[in-house]
Amino acid sequence: MTSRRIGIIMNGVTGRMGYRQHLVRSILAIREQGGVELSDGTLVQVDPIIVGRNAEKLQRIAEEHKIDRWETDLAAALANPDDSIYFDAQLTTVREASILQAIAAGKHIYTEKPIADDLEGSLRLAEAAAAAGVKNGVVHDKLYLPGLLKLKRLIDSGFFGQILSVRGEFGYWVFEGDHQSAQRPSWNYRKEDGGGMTTDMFPHWNYVLESLFGQVEAVTAKVVTHITQRWDENGRPYEATADDAAYGIFELSGGIVATINSSWATRVHRDELVEFHVDGTEGSAVAGLHKCVAQHSTATPKPVWNPDLVEATPFRDQWYDVPDNTEFQNGFKAQWEQFIRYVEDDGEHPYDFLAGARGVRLAEAGLTSSAEGRRVALDGPLGARR
Repeated sequence: MTSRRIGIIMNGVTGRMGYRQHLVRSILAIREQGGVELSDGTLVQVDPIIVGRNAEKLQRIAEEHKIDRWETDLAAALANPDDSIYFDAQLTTVREASILQAIAAGKHIYTEKPIADDLEGSLRLAEAAAAAGVKNGVVHDKLYLPGLLKLKRLIDSGFFGQILSVRGEFGYWVFEGDHQSAQRPSWNYRKEDGGGMTTDMFPHWNYVLESLFGQVEAVTAKVVTHITQRWDENGRPYEATADDAAYGIFELSGGIVATINSSWATRVHRDELVEFHVDGTEGSAVAGLHKCVAQHSTATPKPVWNPDLVEATPFRDQWYDVPDNTEFQNGFKAQWEQFIRYVEDDGEHPYDFLAGARGVRLAEAGLTSSAEGRRVALDGPLGARR
């Protein structure tokens, strides 16, 4: 079996998401398994160089995980022609400039989202990548999760008949940081640092909705900051200037209506931290990150509204589990493997900068809708969905 190396510049892996999901659970897991196998049997061995501002953290991570290379100077890392992929998991506020620098160096780009601070910046990245002829991809991790893969299986089989509506619930209680430490970094709650529920999650909802159900054509949203004071990692109080909840109605092509509530100020009373309830003329399903349950029209009960009696019908027991029928792997890792194959001219990767731009556009439209109290229609497709 033949093998070859691919060098990957990983910027921002000292942060929670970049370290845990992209470095440890994706690239290092790929290294551990011996590489990414191409369709002709060739193994592509990954060789990461980790980049960031904090030399002490980088050195510690490199030593712990036996990574040979680390660098605090992005320009120096980009100067190595033997590294062909640049990955960015930095704060959104500094992402665009770094990606433009990597494009100028001729690197293929894979990045977290949002890909830029605004739609204008996102389109600048798409135009620059197209002009340079570099391949580009944006993380769409939720599409690779077991629950949504099983949901897609139902959709592709025609199980739902005509899909009517989608209802999504996402979130959990993020502690303020005073009596119990917060589960998310403090910058998430400062608008000036790029934080906010809408800018964080609406790009996710855009790709989930358009990939499974249809293009988002309009949005009506209400954006709220429920918790106005929080405490940072050093125990200092600060004003929460970013929204911690966003409630949206999304109008999709084909007449499907989706409603998604997103909140870091809610206590969980569902099976998973995110769930999507899909109703169709022939069946319904509820999908989370891992589980998916379904109910066909032939097995749908016939409840009768009677508020004078305690409900005795075991509604949850009347749904059946959609089986795995395959072995699922980490969603981030699965998409990394797909992107590496794409760079090696072995398959497609449809989630490019224009897909990322559509997510940023939806977030901006949601913020505009909330600020102006109106429905906002989205103009044009910003690139065809593949």
